This record gives sequence, C-alpha cells and structure tokens, in this order.
Amino acid sequence: MTVTNNVTRFLDAHKVFYAAHELPFEKLGAVEAADFMGVSAEEVFKTIVIVREKKKPVLALVPGPREVDLKLLAAFLGEKKVHLPTEREAEQLTGLQAGGISPLALIHKGFQVVIDSAAQRFEKIYISGGQRGLDIQLRVDDLVKLTNARVGAVSREE
Repeated sequence: MTVTNNVTRFLDAHKVFYAAHELPFEKLGAVEAADFMGVSAEEVFKTIVIVREKKKPVLALVPGPREVDLKLLAAFLGEKKVHLPTEREAEQLTGLQAGGISPLALIHKGFQVVIDSAAQRFEKIYISGGQRGLDIQLRVDDLVKLTNARVGAVSREE
C-alpha cells in the first residue's frame, strides 16, 4: 500500500506526476535512502534547515553526498551570516521530524526554498515526502515551480 499524506494529496491536487518510495521508518540519511532505493546518491536531495538573522529560516536542498556551504548560501541569499540549527531546533522550526522535513510539506508556511544547482543535471530527483519512511521522486521543474525555489550553487563536498 502506498503512503498517502499531505504531500501526496498536495501533489495529486496539483496534478503533478510523482513516484512515492517507501523506506524503513528509522531516520535514514540521503545516501542510505539512495542505497535502499537502488539509485544514485547524487539524485537524492536532503532538506537542510538554515537559520538567518531576523527572517524565516530557509530550506536548502542539496545532494546526499554533499553538504550546505553556509558561506555560499549566505552570499546567494544576500545575508551576512546563516547557521545550522540543532536537529531539535530544526524540528521545532518546521514542526516536522528530522528525516521527514520536506519543502512540499511546508509549502504554505513561508519558508524560502533554495535548491542546489546540482539538481539541474537531472530531470527528476528524490526528496523527503514529509515524513520518515517516504521519499518522493518528481521533476526538478515541478519542484521549483511548486515551492517557488531559487536555484544556485550552495553545496560542497563533505
């Protein structure tokens, strides 16, 4: 049985083609999720919550084997400084459990979304489906359009 949640209902309502992939419920990193699904880790994007001064946090989507480059992201956003919250703080800021934070689950919550430009190498990528144990594969163009995302080089090798 395929998982149905607010993210899949949102995608269905907007007539966006996607594929839902169920994963083990325990928190998997993007690389582990890629291994489980049998796909390239470069195609599985993790959502990282980034805190900036006096503004709503940003959701940065970066390929599994890479990490957010805070200096690049700050410059891209026109901020002096940004920082990573703790996992607990990220959960409090989003209302979602780590491992299930998704820009699609936070569409109407005012978060700015930045997708690393590495996504442009693929027609489709995998992102969290808004809960642990669910990844969604969808077209990069659809993700950008739905989230009103900006695309830029904001990651580096881990």
